Amino acid sequence: MKKIFGILFTLSTIFTSTLNAQPHFNHLTVFVVDLAKSSAFYKDVMGFQVVPEPFHDNRHTWFKIGEHNELHVVSGAKEIITHDINIHMAFSVPSVEDFAKHLDSMNIKYGDWSQKNKTPQVRPDGVKQIYFQDPDGYWIEVNDDKF
Repeated sequence: MKKIFGILFTLSTIFTSTLNAQPHFNHLTVFVVDLAKSSAFYKDVMGFQVVPEPFHDNRHTWFKIGEHNELHVVSGAKEIITHDINIHMAFSVPSVEDFAKHLDSMNIKYGDWSQKNKTPQVRPDGVKQIYFQDPDGYWIEVNDDKF
């Protein structure tokens, strides 16, 4: 009886801890008009590494954006639509100023939240940030958050 109780307790603990496990971020997908143009942007401007994707259908490019985190770029969008800056993806770099110089060298327009000033915006917690858009108008924030 003790053995059965021990097994049931162990199974109950495993089951409960599995159900209570917090989900973790895996990937983000952007739906684009021109796969080659968008893939070049994320590779050359953002510096992300292309990783193998399982479809092999010339409609997907996957990028590694962190440990066990990916960006999936998927073609098929019929037109570029307007995206609000409030909906953006954010990435941290050691120096926002150095990244801004890189954007300048790539002729990528960037600015603060209002897009009226190229000077990095400083949040109340001291983190500097700039915003810009990919070829399909998805907003990207780059900041110097050290978390």
